[in-house]
Amino acid sequence: MQTDKFKSEVKTLKKFFQIYCKEKHCGKFEREYNVHYKDLNLTFNANLCENCHSLLSYAIKRLQECPHDPKPRCRNCQNPCYEKDKYKQMAKMMRFSGMKLGLTKAAQKIKKLFKKS
Repeated sequence: MQTDKFKSEVKTLKKFFQIYCKEKHCGKFEREYNVHYKDLNLTFNANLCENCHSLLSYAIKRLQECPHDPKPRCRNCQNPCYEKDKYKQMAKMMRFSGMKLGLTKAAQKIKKLFKKS
């Protein structure tokens, strides 16, 4: 996987986890992440509960070790690397956050339409 794709994947994971944890859990423990991939070093902070921090760390580790290039969506992967229970947790979180993010974007577009009028 190219470093730009990896960076984008990590950014998406962080965004989705923060949406999910803020809505479903407390989301109040800040932690700094230092992620290394090939020649890329990413540093970012995330405000999540301990369980979400643990799952995010697991997801990043799986992403770092993904042997596919180009990387498929995990649900379409022939050789899934997630443990079954972690995969179910990730799917639940991604569905929830994706809906929230989609609804937020739709609401922003509607607000822009009314501001122009």
